[in-house]
Amino acid sequence: MCEKHRTTPVAEPASAPDHLGPCRPADARREVAHVITECCRAGHPPCDAHAVSDAQLVASELTTNAILHGGGVTDFHVDVVGPDVRVCVSDRSDRLPVSRTPLDRQGRYRSGGRGWPIVCRLARDVQVSDLPSGGKCISAMVSLT
Repeated sequence: MCEKHRTTPVAEPASAPDHLGPCRPADARREVAHVITECCRAGHPPCDAHAVSDAQLVASELTTNAILHGGGVTDFHVDVVGPDVRVCVSDRSDRLPVSRTPLDRQGRYRSGGRGWPIVCRLARDVQVSDLPSGGKCISAMVSLT
């Protein structure tokens, strides 16, 4: 699903040796910027700075959600496909992402719960795929133009 411009796994601290991909959302943002910069140097049309920021935010939110709700990131890939960047984040959970209401049962504002709506708003296309070994891969396409 995410084969072109595969990112290299980042080593996880000794506490979780089976982890592949960025250890933190900041690592995901840096990797997205790196892949897009390299692609633009190779002759890809110039990318809008806001679009690059959107792609970084999508990567950050998907990585954060995998850490908080998916049992950790098990794989991470970024590739540029035509005028879009594709960010793929895999985790250990089979549970589908959900949007939560901003208010709790008592009518108070919740903290958190905004990541998935941000991804859905900024991405042109989002796919959730079950992985054969368990868990899921979320692939989000963000326009770079």
